[in-house]
Amino acid sequence: MMNRRDALARVALLMGGAVIGADYFLTGCSPANSDKDKAQDKTQAQAGGPPKEVLDAKQQAYLDEVGETILPATKTPGAKAAHVGSFMAVMVRDCYTPKDQEIFTKGLSQLEEASQKMNSKGFLESTPAQRTALLTALDAEQKNYGKTKTPEQPNHYFRMVKELTLLGFFTSEPGATQALRYLPVPGKYDGNVPYKKGDRAWATT
Repeated sequence: MMNRRDALARVALLMGGAVIGADYFLTGCSPANSDKDKAQDKTQAQAGGPPKEVLDAKQQAYLDEVGETILPATKTPGAKAAHVGSFMAVMVRDCYTPKDQEIFTKGLSQLEEASQKMNSKGFLESTPAQRTALLTALDAEQKNYGKTKTPEQPNHYFRMVKELTLLGFFTSEPGATQALRYLPVPGKYDGNVPYKKGDRAWATT
């Protein structure tokens, strides 16, 4: 699959700025959690239990649908085929700070409220066109927010959702092998590979 650094660079280019949590993504995902969180995770590890979950199965399924609206299936698979919901659950749990975890989880409720306000129905009950219109509006909102955001201000939840959708898709098997071109065992370096307009980008370099 596309390596983590290349995927982050691609997402940053698409988003027009640094990826939230990128430093943690590149260093094995170990954010500076609070002492309370560390103690709880250590206790669970000693007991042989899994780390505490931030997103449950229902929320992961919800995020699959949100991701599919951001990256819908066409001639190639969409975000849902890449299981971006479960990917987000791991990344939010392991790579986001407690502050960003809270913003992300609250953001799901905010997204649902925005859907009710715009379409008088929840996101899952909305038509594909209504879902697209909503997420387009939220994307414009996060972009405008980012223009004046200071380092002290909280991150925008929808930017996180969109970044993780793209990152999860580009590093997945269907994203790398079907939406992009993939060469599992690259040969010699060739700096002058013929390119035709419309060719898919390479997942491997």
